[in-house]
Amino acid sequence: MDVTWSFRMGDAFAEGDACEVPVHAVRLTPFELDATTVTQDEFAAFVTATDYVTDAERYGSSAVFHLLVEDDADVVGPVAGTPWWINVRGATWRSPEGHGDHPVVHVSWNDAVAYAAWIGKRLPTEAEWEYGARGGLDGRRFPWGDELRGDCNIFRGRFPDRPTRAVGTVAARAGEPNGFGLRHAVGNVWEWCADWFSDTYYLESPRDDPPGPPAGSARVMRGGSYLCHDSYCRRYRVSARTGDTPDSSAGNVGFRCAIDCTAGAANGP
Repeated sequence: MDVTWSFRMGDAFAEGDACEVPVHAVRLTPFELDATTVTQDEFAAFVTATDYVTDAERYGSSAVFHLLVEDDADVVGPVAGTPWWINVRGATWRSPEGHGDHPVVHVSWNDAVAYAAWIGKRLPTEAEWEYGARGGLDGRRFPWGDELRGDCNIFRGRFPDRPTRAVGTVAARAGEPNGFGLRHAVGNVWEWCADWFSDTYYLESPRDDPPGPPAGSARVMRGGSYLCHDSYCRRYRVSARTGDTPDSSAGNVGFRCAIDCTAGAANGP
């Protein structure tokens, strides 16, 4: 018997960007989604085994949030349009935010795809990511319901320069899991997805296993990060979407992997 998983994809509250609507029915072929984002230790094993060089290492710099720039950093300058982001020479997945059990950051979409292939997996499609992030709670704001929870790792205080608690990633396995066992499906770090990004794709998305547009200039990112704040970026909702060029990297962007489901799985990622 064929098995599919169904849900309603998009912003049921109409409180996000126009690219999050219309809400539409999606059916997915079963798949498995990692409970956590890939950690720095896991990515280090990949680099050790393959001598892989990331895009940030090849370009020589990456974007670091201004409060996390070290005093002796080799600063190129602020990122155009977002002065709280500083382009820092030598900022890579190894530093400056590095913690072994935290999500790997300063990795591009290209880097994420390379890691996933090495481990025998792939990036999730945007629809797979949202299904997993919802944890079985269709039409809700967050992976756990409609009210913001204290352990959601987003910016607290006045953005961008007056936080009321530490700014940065937390361990990938910290916090409570959602109904499918996923941790930090929102907050902590943005997560790369397989799809090209289009802000009008929901108007034409197929019902079954939507693959995203056939082409584009940016790849989808989902979930928000430790820098999301109501005054600037409320994209820590499960329906929120954005994108960036495949070779871009920053201190708040990571990824988790997916794989086609083994026979017999029935309940969710």
